[in-house]
Amino acid sequence: MILVTGATGNIGTALLKELHAHGAGPLRGLTRDASRVAFPDGVQAVEGDFAEPASLRAALEGVRSMFLVSRLGPDADILEAARQAGVEHVVLVSSITVLTHPHLGAAGENLAVEELLGASGMAWTILRPTQFASNALMWAASVRGHETVHAPYAETALPTIHPADIASVARVALTEPGHRGRAYALTGPEPVSARGQAEAIAAVLGREVPFAEISRAEAHAQMAAVFGAEAADAVLDVTGGDVNEELLRVRDTVAQVTGTPARPFRQWASENADAFR
Repeated sequence: MILVTGATGNIGTALLKELHAHGAGPLRGLTRDASRVAFPDGVQAVEGDFAEPASLRAALEGVRSMFLVSRLGPDADILEAARQAGVEHVVLVSSITVLTHPHLGAAGENLAVEELLGASGMAWTILRPTQFASNALMWAASVRGHETVHAPYAETALPTIHPADIASVARVALTEPGHRGRAYALTGPEPVSARGQAEAIAAVLGREVPFAEISRAEAHAQMAAVFGAEAADAVLDVTGGDVNEELLRVRDTVAQVTGTPARPFRQWASENADAFR
């Protein structure tokens, strides 16, 4: 039995579809409200809340492999619940900032989860993706309203990754041998800047998407109101203010693990065009 947590998220949704399409199973998808989801036929929807690890008991029964996104809840309790349930292998989504920005608070928290998993006695595979292509969805309302998209560090190009590529690597790690005890840094196939992302969305829509660069201070004020000042600083460092060669480096890990090249940002934009219309 494979349990996919975060089953309605950008990665979890794609992962369940891939696992189902490749005949992996039996499969369970964890959600807070099973009545509001439509998983592929044959995928069992189970309810649970990361904030209450005891609620995961039924979902974990009979599970041998689990997909987990770091820092979604009290990780020590979640991993202990998995261990007690007999889970043998956990595929964990962490962050490339563990490698590129270990001094940042969020990176330290992700590393702490990795270390908890490593000490749990369960087999593990760790995925460390870079910036998600789906982060561009925060522009969706502005694009739909034909308003100007604003972003700092307009020309800083990062090897943004399609969430479905993370799912593809996770599917292989969950179902094929040779990936236990491995940590994979995951990137897209090419660097793409914020301006380049807006241009890709415009090309898919067949119309102009106005774009304007804003200062770090302006971006920080907007982000801090939502995430807090420390988190805003961390995001701005990683997306342009404190980039380094390790963060900018394009890796072909997706192709090496799955046999299929990583998807470019423009493909993500095409697949998600309706969100911007």
